[in-house]
Amino acid sequence: MLIYIHGFNSSSQSGKARELEAWMAARGLADAYRCPDLPDRPAEAIRLLEGLIAGSATSPKLVGSSLGGYYATWLAERHGLKAVHINPCVACDDKLADHVGTSQKNWHSGQEYLFSQAHLDELVALRVPEPSRPEDHLLLVESGDAVLDYREAVRYFRGSRQIVLEGGDHGFSRFADYIPHILEF
Repeated sequence: MLIYIHGFNSSSQSGKARELEAWMAARGLADAYRCPDLPDRPAEAIRLLEGLIAGSATSPKLVGSSLGGYYATWLAERHGLKAVHINPCVACDDKLADHVGTSQKNWHSGQEYLFSQAHLDELVALRVPEPSRPEDHLLLVESGDAVLDYREAVRYFRGSRQIVLEGGDHGFSRFADYIPHILEF
């Protein structure tokens, strides 16, 4: 099973999630693909993802984008899984600390919620100081990401296989070109 983990305020309707789903379906692999719509609360999102992991007949593989990469790191470390990280958020708790008390809105569903201290505390609990098995992580970043500094991810995933591309954006504009690399890993 391949579990795609979307980013902050995103959903299973994100461009990368739909591209990956279509790619897998076109090759007869639709049954092996999962991309749940995650709750805004990190602890609830992790419970949902751990339920998918526990219910998998084989060792699932993880693909996480942005905040999803943060979740994928924690899950890979906890469950001994392989994970691919696409423009991942490193130290998300630090990056989202200024959002406490702000209203947030899911880009796809329109659902609104207040980003609270509880959200932040749950992110802090998921922080992995550094991957213990770098060989189980593949990093894909584009240097043109205006949301996150790709160099942080490069440092954090040192020792892991890395694909660093010039230009691009936070959405990882060349995602479709790298789906074979993701699945090969």
